[in-house]
Amino acid sequence: MKFTVAFSGLVLAAGLALPAHADMLDDVISSGTLRCAVVLDFPPMGMRDKDNKPAGFDVDYCNDLAKALGVKAEMVETTFPERIPALMSGKVDVGVASTSDTLERAKTVGMSVPYYAFEDAVVANEKSGIKTWEDMKGKTVGATAGTYEAIWLEGKVKEWGTGTFRPYQSQADVFLALSQGQIDATVATTEVANSNIKSGNFPGLVNAGKTPMVPDYVSLFTRRDEYGFINYMNLFINQQVRTGRYAELYHKWIGDGEPADLTIHGVYR
Repeated sequence: MKFTVAFSGLVLAAGLALPAHADMLDDVISSGTLRCAVVLDFPPMGMRDKDNKPAGFDVDYCNDLAKALGVKAEMVETTFPERIPALMSGKVDVGVASTSDTLERAKTVGMSVPYYAFEDAVVANEKSGIKTWEDMKGKTVGATAGTYEAIWLEGKVKEWGTGTFRPYQSQADVFLALSQGQIDATVATTEVANSNIKSGNFPGLVNAGKTPMVPDYVSLFTRRDEYGFINYMNLFINQQVRTGRYAELYHKWIGDGEPADLTIHGVYR
């Protein structure tokens, strides 16, 4: 009995000696500002409007999350490769940047349930002769380094044993290289492909149809150990869908039709 009491006292003392862990959810609310990593060369998810202000689906999503928290939103522009480093260095609180929920990323950051799902298409230089995704075999192709599309496309080049893959720092760099004929094709989300072709900023591009890639589910992310914040984001995404806000943003930025289903049959999410 004496040993039990003594041991319990040691455990209590050790517990009291542990440093208090700051909770990011409370910190954000106390600071009055939610700092969101956003990618602004990825229309219609993230871009700059005619007044050079951040706009797009992801920007509105950050604003909605900030409103729910009762704070103001601050957009911190990053490239795709800079998203996670910006979080790890303390520059941002959360990533709202069309980030694929890969198992590799989940080793570093905490990811929410999906808030959007993409399908991908081949975007080709019209002079390349590429009409389908199979036509990319043997060609020079490229994509933004570290993205879901880049990983898939580089894997295909290795599988085919022919052709060349080139990584780029940003989505804008990819489309510029494609327009200038430095690469023959890229793989991009259908939304981004159509938006960039329609913009006229990158002449000579065509949509060469969908790829056989599985849907690209993207998540919000924050620090891996911030369970309170992650749980809050999960509930927030749930609320966005069931209140109709998700559909509203889809129709505002993407177009007509039904927004992508964020669930997978047979899997609890």
